[in-house]
Amino acid sequence: MIYLDNSATSFPKPEAVYTYMDQFYRENGVSPGRSGFDAALEAEEIIQNTRKLLTKFFNGDDSERLTFSYNASDSLNMLIQGIVEKGDHIITTKVEHNSVLRPVYHLEMDGIAEVDRVGFDSHGYVDPEDIKKAIKKNTKVVIVNHCSNVIGTIQPISEIGKICKEAGVLFFVDASQSAGAIPIDMKAMNIDALAFTGHKCLMGPTGIGGSYVMEGVPIKGTRFGGTGVRSAVKTHLYEFPYILECGTMNTVGVAGLYAGTKWVLEQGVMKLHDQEMALWDKLRIGLQNIDKVTTYCAENVENQNPLLSFNLEGWESGDVGTMLDVDYDIACRTGLQCAPLVHEVLGTTEIHGTVRLSAGPFTTEDHIDKAIEAVADIATIPR
Repeated sequence: MIYLDNSATSFPKPEAVYTYMDQFYRENGVSPGRSGFDAALEAEEIIQNTRKLLTKFFNGDDSERLTFSYNASDSLNMLIQGIVEKGDHIITTKVEHNSVLRPVYHLEMDGIAEVDRVGFDSHGYVDPEDIKKAIKKNTKVVIVNHCSNVIGTIQPISEIGKICKEAGVLFFVDASQSAGAIPIDMKAMNIDALAFTGHKCLMGPTGIGGSYVMEGVPIKGTRFGGTGVRSAVKTHLYEFPYILECGTMNTVGVAGLYAGTKWVLEQGVMKLHDQEMALWDKLRIGLQNIDKVTTYCAENVENQNPLLSFNLEGWESGDVGTMLDVDYDIACRTGLQCAPLVHEVLGTTEIHGTVRLSAGPFTTEDHIDKAIEAVADIATIPR
């Protein structure tokens, strides 16, 4: 299989991730921190070490404010529902994934919050000035997808963060596609809360993600249960990390995330990015030279991650994806990619979305060549 669906989840993982998870779970697969025996203490240690590693990775200050969850969608739900109150105004964008669109829509539908959704231009970028113009007296939070999972454009987070700080508005970032792919400095970018997932560019397993919340952000807990400490207290604990965590941790997932993040750091974030973008550019040029192919917001390697959406004239995206899979053994993603507003702006909703190809650390030039050849072959089939 030629795997070009890394935006869904990176695959394969580095060998170090498989090895570390297997060894960890065999030796320390117990409940972390709940007991005083050695294996439990060592399980807790990997959690704390991963908090510290990712806190440094995002340039935070307090590793206790780095919390773990199932994935970015899980953390975004907790962050959004934990900050928005009756009468608040939310600003988000049309480049968002459903992990933001849906919780925000539910708050709007239930009459809790007012929402504005800022569009993006023909190149795929949100204009920070449009965010600025949308801010009102009751604006509580601006939520922006750092990198689109449909068109791969990297939004001007630093500029938006500066606007939010000057306006006294909280700024939350969905870093699902960017954490591990490009450097993120929460302080320099004025990010108040960041949600990330472990199974994409951080090269960890599925089922693990989290968030980092800066000091002073008044997040409220929305889940309650066991923490392993101060069990006699009737209510859930209000301090970090417990406010956004409850129950037994996915410790083996955290271990895999630790190994994946270490691997990314060892390779070099920008070295991996440049390698993948060179392949993306080869793919872009190859597809754009095929008659009947339309690519979306794929112009150059600047402010871009290595995923590309396209359509073939006369074809449903799903049919192209099926042929790539069945006839060429190429794995890709088709449809709306859980980001319907992006497709509304692109005009691809009625044709059921796009075909998305996304490179990763283990993608090769040969993979890209074969993908281009496959699309060229399909384009010759009469319709």
